Amino acid sequence: MAVSGDPRLSQAVSQWLQWDKNAKTIAEVQQLVADGKVKLLREYFGSRMVFGTAGLRSMMAPGFSHINDLTIIQTTQGLCRYLEKSFPDLQTRGVVIGFDARAHPSSGSSSERFARLSATVLISQKIPVHLFSQITPTPFVPYTVSQLNLCAGIMVTASHNPKQDNGYKVYWSNGAQIIPPHDQEISKAIVENLEPWSQSWDDKLVDSSTLIKDPYQSMNEKYFQDLQKHCFHRNKNKETKLKFIHTSLHGVGHEFVQSAFKAFDFAPPIAVPKQKDPDPEFTTVKFPNPEEGKDVLKLSFCLAEKEGATVILANDPDADRLAVAEKQQRGEWKVFSGNELGALLGWWIFNCWKSLHPEKDDVKNVYMMASTVSSKILRAIALKEGFHFEETLTGFKWMGSRAKELVDQGKTVLFAFEEAIGYMCSESVLDKDGVSAAAIAAELASYLATKDLTLTQQLKAIYEEYGYHLTKASYFICHDPETIQRLFKKLRNYDGENQYPKHCGKFEISDVRDLTTGYDSSQPDKKAILPTSKSSHMITFTFANGCVATIRTSGTEPKIKYYAELCAPPGNSDPERLKEDLNDLVNALVKYFFQPDENGLISQSP
Repeated sequence: MAVSGDPRLSQAVSQWLQWDKNAKTIAEVQQLVADGKVKLLREYFGSRMVFGTAGLRSMMAPGFSHINDLTIIQTTQGLCRYLEKSFPDLQTRGVVIGFDARAHPSSGSSSERFARLSATVLISQKIPVHLFSQITPTPFVPYTVSQLNLCAGIMVTASHNPKQDNGYKVYWSNGAQIIPPHDQEISKAIVENLEPWSQSWDDKLVDSSTLIKDPYQSMNEKYFQDLQKHCFHRNKNKETKLKFIHTSLHGVGHEFVQSAFKAFDFAPPIAVPKQKDPDPEFTTVKFPNPEEGKDVLKLSFCLAEKEGATVILANDPDADRLAVAEKQQRGEWKVFSGNELGALLGWWIFNCWKSLHPEKDDVKNVYMMASTVSSKILRAIALKEGFHFEETLTGFKWMGSRAKELVDQGKTVLFAFEEAIGYMCSESVLDKDGVSAAAIAAELASYLATKDLTLTQQLKAIYEEYGYHLTKASYFICHDPETIQRLFKKLRNYDGENQYPKHCGKFEISDVRDLTTGYDSSQPDKKAILPTSKSSHMITFTFANGCVATIRTSGTEPKIKYYAELCAPPGNSDPERLKEDLNDLVNALVKYFFQPDENGLISQSP
């Protein structure tokens, strides 16, 4: 089908219409051509989605640049061929596929539909598939990979993205998200297998094939049995007077958090009625991400006031993240940052472990981890308590993979977290898990209540014992890749060619690490120790006053993010002064390093 004046676009559209078999997306593309909507057609067909270490995430719409039936088939065909090369026993071990509740009625798209098509591609090549029959939290997929010794896992979800988006996340045989070079190799294989195979569209195969198994019941039971191993105060849980509010933000979390509370012998958390059931329209929130804080938790606050509850637990729609809020003495609500909750959970999990391992030498084999843009509070605790702390690149793909390496060496990995409210509280799931984190956070709050302490008070006690670690993070929205390139180019040539800034306003910079180029001024050879990636930008500045600030691009959203942390030694009794110092530095960071683009394309978050 010809598009006026653009032969390459015409070819892409014609190819699409030849391969697509979804009547709704075919009709939409044909109408766009008939109406001469060239700009929209270029958006849909001008480029291909890039398969990266986060898999795929895009809007559900026609075209090679979005997620739809055809691109899901193409992606799975590429993954299939790469798995065949990587695992000689693939047809024995197989793959697991899970999905959330997302749907896009106008195109007939849904996470379940995409999961079925993915399963169809695999079983057409005689590969066994453990296909969840119902919606499931994302952590259940890596859990199943590990429990059943599978070659890979696929989770169809866009997590906390807006309602029009969907995604395709891949886990490797180690139970962790894929890391390089798997992403590049899968991407190559996708391009080599774009034309749908003869049976790839025939999803009725899923209903009759003996290669399909449903792991839902067995994995559900096993997961909560394993979760009970992390319950240390069952009697206190039974008797607690605390009331908990839970919201799943229209996602999959309600049923599973109810089961997690039951596994810990808690009374069921009180669910926010309008948000407990899956709703792909996300009707009560503009943006279903609990990381956004108080704006997303309004209904939870109202219900808590009505019920006399003092702790709120919030999962994102695929239940791999957790936010926690606590009512303060003066009646206001505190929403803990990801770093603050990481401090609380890390402290709690270590102390629970220590109560079972009184021998001092045992701690030498214990590890905790955090991403490089997260608070270093675990490092401070590790230095005093004797366990190991490791820093990884941003993303649970790195922490999960490293955790598996350590476990295989006979080490114990107690906990890992990232500031984006992601927590790995068990070696059973080598990824962030908002279900287990919800139950463990509830037990922590319940235990503290028996000591007449709140989460807020305990956080202060942790900082007083191990040193205040104050953080501040935000982001700028930027939809223009060229603007992003100019911004980071300016930082790399701030004081002349290939000269990073030596000052940010009045603040002196002592070291710079650039994980895009591999430069690190703090190392003798000036080479970064952590892995580098040219596909994204990440520069970390260490200041003479002890503050560390990182500026990076997001892998899934049009954002430039920044993170700053000011650490003080134990015994510093003036946290308010530290807050002022941190605010002054962040203001300088924004003023000097994020000067507005001449096109006005960078705007700061609310």
